[in-house]
Amino acid sequence: MINNERNNKNFYFFLAAILLIAADQLIKFAIKGFPWSGSNHSGMMLGQSISVIGDTVQLTFVENEGMAFGITFGPAKIFLSLFSIFAGIALAWYLQKIKQFSAWVRLGIMFIFAGAVGNLIDRVFYGVIYNYAPIFYGRVVDFFQVDIPDINIWRIHYTHFPVFNLADSCVTVGVVFLLIFHKRIPTIKDITTKEHNFVTTEDLKSSETT
Repeated sequence: MINNERNNKNFYFFLAAILLIAADQLIKFAIKGFPWSGSNHSGMMLGQSISVIGDTVQLTFVENEGMAFGITFGPAKIFLSLFSIFAGIALAWYLQKIKQFSAWVRLGIMFIFAGAVGNLIDRVFYGVIYNYAPIFYGRVVDFFQVDIPDINIWRIHYTHFPVFNLADSCVTVGVVFLLIFHKRIPTIKDITTKEHNFVTTEDLKSSETT
């Protein structure tokens, strides 16, 4: 009964991740244009901005070839895409394995998982979906632009925070949760020990009832 309750609770974490991924993709499709809406996709123009809160918060359509802050990989981008797939699988496995541990840690991992998969879809499939690049070479769609005081330090010049998306926000929130609750993050050893103890307890209960 206890194990079933834990499985049910973990289901909601995965459901929340799926909803966040879906929201991220729907916004990206709306910004870039839905791929099934014709040749012009009826989205925003690249570089176009729409005011949300004056000049403070805007929707700005940009595409990122690589990672955050303009880090690019060129032809080696396939390795970034493959790593993203591996990371997504590893996070899903880890989230499933820690169902007996802190809900706060699971929440943090869920956010990171959702963000990783949200951007993974762009990198792996958008080139094919929008017919501009082969699989694994898609560009990540970013759209949130937030104004900040101008920064001019040596060669660093920012008039606004680098444009980001919902998936990036999920990763950031997840990392913040894990930093706050880092003492509760289970290691692989913790997971295997907990699973072993749980199985042993269940076996003992079964033997007592027979």
